[in-house]
Amino acid sequence: MRLLVGKVAGKQAVFAVEGENAVNLTEAVPEVGSDLMAMIGDTAVLEKAAEAAKGAKTVSVSDILPALPVSRPPTIICLGLNYTDHIKEGGYEVPDYPALFMRGQQSIMAAGQPMVRPTCSEKLDYEAELMIIVGTGGRHISEANALDHVFGYTVFNDGSVRDYQRKTHQWTPGKNFDDTGAIGPFVVTPDDLPLGASGLKIESRVGDEILQSSNTGNMIWSVAQTIATISEYTTLQPGDHIAMGTPPGVGHAKKPHPRWLKPGEVVEIEIEGIGVCASPIVDEAEFATQAVGQ
Repeated sequence: MRLLVGKVAGKQAVFAVEGENAVNLTEAVPEVGSDLMAMIGDTAVLEKAAEAAKGAKTVSVSDILPALPVSRPPTIICLGLNYTDHIKEGGYEVPDYPALFMRGQQSIMAAGQPMVRPTCSEKLDYEAELMIIVGTGGRHISEANALDHVFGYTVFNDGSVRDYQRKTHQWTPGKNFDDTGAIGPFVVTPDDLPLGASGLKIESRVGDEILQSSNTGNMIWSVAQTIATISEYTTLQPGDHIAMGTPPGVGHAKKPHPRWLKPGEVVEIEIEGIGVCASPIVDEAEFATQAVGQ
């Protein structure tokens, strides 16, 4: 099932998407609510919504303004250094244990919303990533059972301010600038994708310029391994987001010069079978002016 959270005529709802058309599930089944959390927390709601979508009236996907799939994700955990060639281009050694960091809610925004280049740096980079939305939570989840805990998969752009990322051994500042992590717009349930969302083409681009191009089958730690590893130290909650790391081709590693994102550009992240997450790049001062005018 392909799901989209967004607004039509100012009202936020959950939609089931088929091609260029979508069914308003919130209108058909009120207990669905205005984001995915009700369906994540109760499979019966998901099943009822899927049944209601059959033969229902539709709206055009182009008329829906995307919102975050989960308005306030409980926890956002990100995996770094998960593609060997990306590790090498960054000058790191291949680790025995995944590099893990967290993002705060202020750092994320919906697909289609501006990605903000901060006033203090011009080194805004892109990172195409597969993202998991956790369905059933738990602790000490086995790798064999881990995929049963996935509600769906979406697209993530882990926008990174590289000079701030490299200020310390901890990556927190560079990974948590406001409005730098784009999520969505579509969430696809596991039954519509290969096992563990493996073997999918993943790409980033600006216009005709291809920045990254790889395959999720090249990840060092699979979705199942990652869930098992994270649940060793923390209890995963329904609605948690897990970002699976980026392939090679990031801007800071481009030769002979780094390739930073610039205001006026639109960066697109696409994962086969899931969709395109597009973000216009704006300067922080311009973004602040727009916010005041709204």
